[in-house]
Amino acid sequence: MSDSLPSIEAARRAVAALAGGGVHDVVVAPGSRSAPLAYALAEAEAAGQLKLHVRIDERSAGFTALGLALGGKRPAAVLTTSGTAVGELLPAVMEANHAAVPLVVLSADRPEELRGTGANQTTQQPGLFGSHVRCALDVPAGEDPGPFVARAVREARGGGAPAGPVQLNLAFRDPLVPAGDAGAAPVEVPASGHDDGATLASARRDGAAAGSAEALRAGGRRAPSAPAAGGPVVVAGHGAGELAAVFAAHLGLPLLAEPSSNARFGISAIAPYRLLLGHLGAGITRVVVFGRPTLSRPVAALLARTDIERALYLPEPAAWFEPGRRPERIIGNLPELLEFTGPAAPGWLEAWRSAGAAADAAIATLLAGEEGPTGPAVAEAVWEQTDGFLVLGSSNPIRDVDLTAAPGWHPLEVFANRGLAGIDGTVSTATGIALATGVPTRVLLGDLTFLHDAGGLLIGAGETEPDLQLVVLNDHGGGIFGLLEHGEPATMERYGPAVERLFGTPQQVDLAALAAAYGVDFERVTTLQGLETAMERPLRGRSIVEVQADRQSLRALHSRIQDAVAAVLAP
Repeated sequence: MSDSLPSIEAARRAVAALAGGGVHDVVVAPGSRSAPLAYALAEAEAAGQLKLHVRIDERSAGFTALGLALGGKRPAAVLTTSGTAVGELLPAVMEANHAAVPLVVLSADRPEELRGTGANQTTQQPGLFGSHVRCALDVPAGEDPGPFVARAVREARGGGAPAGPVQLNLAFRDPLVPAGDAGAAPVEVPASGHDDGATLASARRDGAAAGSAEALRAGGRRAPSAPAAGGPVVVAGHGAGELAAVFAAHLGLPLLAEPSSNARFGISAIAPYRLLLGHLGAGITRVVVFGRPTLSRPVAALLARTDIERALYLPEPAAWFEPGRRPERIIGNLPELLEFTGPAAPGWLEAWRSAGAAADAAIATLLAGEEGPTGPAVAEAVWEQTDGFLVLGSSNPIRDVDLTAAPGWHPLEVFANRGLAGIDGTVSTATGIALATGVPTRVLLGDLTFLHDAGGLLIGAGETEPDLQLVVLNDHGGGIFGLLEHGEPATMERYGPAVERLFGTPQQVDLAALAAAYGVDFERVTTLQGLETAMERPLRGRSIVEVQADRQSLRALHSRIQDAVAAVLAP
């Protein structure tokens, strides 16, 4: 014990290792056992070594750190005290695991001699996150945490394995506050090779993109001769990146790109692709998948077909993928992918583009005739008006964007929590994304997603406020369930009240009052023109734009959209 480090000295070494590993942002949830790290972090911030963000709710803190890592493309950390505070981070950790986000959990703990004794606010924290973390390191009180921290940050960045969350459980003994050395300088930060804001994962992506054009030029089209009719399609799921768009354009193939693929642009991209699969899908001969598709049942059905060949481009390990669990052929390099894909029949892309244009026009005409704002129309307007970052909430909003977002325009970058596709933490995640770089950020989300993380609006006095606009499509409940089996006439006839209560979860919250309570600017609009006017103003500070919509007519609207598209595509 005599050679052990005092808690404040151990904390300073831990913070120095964090900064040295390229961690620029740390979200702090207040607590007593974590006090040594809080003081050390404050010293490091005063020295310009990193930036602190304080949140009182650990769940919000976890998702804010997740957003900081996403927006900054580098590891971000979150600090909590011991006990239930650590468990509050589980949702963010789970999302970070499946989405390969380098989130560093700093969980303060009692020393080993107090565990299992009934000591206050003490539980078994090491390993609490199970398989959802890349590593869980228990740092005994009094030991130098520097090597532990350095290892954890390296594993969070990935390298040969997917990036992802890590847990550093740091035990501290009393005293927990600085003594006579209160004004001491923080430990010198070791030189870092990660001061440019790029994670190893983004560096790998940049390297892949840099080499992709050369590989495509060199690879040619070494494949069988073109089929008599039809051809391959490229599916770009979440996180696919621009390589999917380049690949599709190079081969002249239809591109079916989800919004958060960040590949929804170029001459190959087909906006209403999910409504075209029932009309043109029979001609598909092969499917090439980039990223992780999660949004539509028509695409899921396409990927489940056994009469066509399917390939998943996987140049490096993916956090969401377990070998042997998917039916596609796994291909890790572009020359082999080019050889697999092959050419399309003459006119294949043109047929998709023509059908897509006709479907777009039919949808636009139908939506223009609706009495009030609808989800698809709001989604289209938000996409067109956003030139900074765009964050999409789960459930209907991201699917509405998937239906109507025109490939002729693309926001700077599109984000969505598609690791596990939950509605939790969306406001906090978007806040972190906006704070990471200072880029004005707009969010499209439903009312339940907004209310689920209303606590994410709480930013303490003196804390940095992001430039963040929340566009809340308020249809007073869970609209997506009405589009699923729960909303079918037979189900509603027998279980209508139960479906509305258990799935529709109706709410009548006064969003204006809620915004006022948190000191956030608020505006309610009832027309698309009103929404567009609100979005045309400079995006500064935080604001909420509520768009009122009708949930009860949603299923009928989507049925009319399908009928309108089918009518213009009928032979």
